[in-house]
Amino acid sequence: MTEFLMRSMGDVNALLGRLQAQDFTKPKLIVIRDEKRPDICNRKMWAMLRDVSQQVEWYGRKLTDEDWKHIFSAAVQKQDAVPGIDGGFVVLGVSTRKQSQKWFSDLFEVMHAFGAEHGVRWTEPDRWGGQY
Repeated sequence: MTEFLMRSMGDVNALLGRLQAQDFTKPKLIVIRDEKRPDICNRKMWAMLRDVSQQVEWYGRKLTDEDWKHIFSAAVQKQDAVPGIDGGFVVLGVSTRKQSQKWFSDLFEVMHAFGAEHGVRWTEPDRWGGQY
């Protein structure tokens, strides 16, 4: 399977060139859909998670970027916790990979509010690739 990201008419022209080079002895399926998670969302999310993990101590512990991703995702998704096999609780996870731009907007809003409450200094936008 080949994926091709289109952002401009130049990309459309490049796609047309690729289509013209195809062997159509077998039928091809072409799907056009909105990108689920733009790369800039991913870069911004990990930059913000790094800022929080480096600056915030959570109940006496320093957490990893990945730990914070679970915490913020649970806040956005309103996830459920279930009893663990050996006691305690397990928060049911959510994959950020499958989320929409709207979901990421909600995530960034939660992260910014948390950061404001905990004195997080965010890295500059050029460190994560521009404005979202």
